[in-house]
Amino acid sequence: MQLARSLFGVAVSCALAAPALAVAPAATADDVPLHHVRYTVSSDTPVAAHIYYRQADPPDWGVYSHDPYVWSPRADAQLGPDQPPWVFDTMLANPNEWAMVVVQANNNATSVLHTTQPGFRCTLEVDGTVVQTNEGGRGALCSIRTW
Repeated sequence: MQLARSLFGVAVSCALAAPALAVAPAATADDVPLHHVRYTVSSDTPVAAHIYYRQADPPDWGVYSHDPYVWSPRADAQLGPDQPPWVFDTMLANPNEWAMVVVQANNNATSVLHTTQPGFRCTLEVDGTVVQTNEGGRGALCSIRTW
């Protein structure tokens, strides 16, 4: 009889504790907060441009360096003073390491005059704060880390 009461007490204790355990989310090492990253690119003159940007965090440098273009998709955009800037938003776990946007002229496009520099500008924002800007005649790179 004593054994039955002990088992009943354990069962009641488990039943009372179960809802508390179910409500508390499990914390894991994979729970990394994501940061809102915004890339903005524009140019002073009309130009067809190639824009490479980081859309997701690679798992590590080795995986990234094996094939960086997998981690750096390319967008083709018409930029210029009468065009809206190219803007891309993404979420990254480690923007200090991986956030990056680079723009260059599409030299095969008919809109590029080889005697005119497009005057590119880029901006990199993390969580609503501008952390990097850059400009260049033939291209521009915005990144927190030094490439």
